[in-house]
Amino acid sequence: MVKSPQIFKSNITTKSLTIILLFSIFSNLLQSCSKDDDELLPQQNITEIYLEGLEAEVVSSVNKHRASLGLKNLYPIAPAYMEAINHTNYMILQGKISHDNFDQRKANLMATTSAKIVAENVAAGFNNADSVLSAWLSNPSHRKNIENPDVQFIGVSVQKDGFNRNYFTQIFTGK
Repeated sequence: MVKSPQIFKSNITTKSLTIILLFSIFSNLLQSCSKDDDELLPQQNITEIYLEGLEAEVVSSVNKHRASLGLKNLYPIAPAYMEAINHTNYMILQGKISHDNFDQRKANLMATTSAKIVAENVAAGFNNADSVLSAWLSNPSHRKNIENPDVQFIGVSVQKDGFNRNYFTQIFTGK
């Protein structure tokens, strides 16, 4: 059974408020450290964020895989993370994985970050980062999203449903 919307919403609000607060506090403090970083952040409304737990492990696993191919690391950013959180919560309410409303998430990210590329991977039922990454890599379209050399940023949300089942949304943006 899916968590009741009231209980579920309070969990979302706490996490969302934390991200918004971090976004507000650090938005003026973060600056790029090198010329390469300047190329990654061209006049976009982008603030890198710090992820914890399974979300951070997913990003780390993706970046290890990309590094093995000679690709650059992806950086978690607040706008992609917020879209990922919202979609993960939507999937839990629906009780299934989907790419429903992807065009709206894509339009939002293109407007707020000046992204030219937006892609998404979803999954459910995996208990660790390596297993969900392995499943994504076994699917050609998901692999293409992960290995796209033109994506620079990522948002990953992992939420549990009422049955303690993990739902994942991974959103990529790029130039």
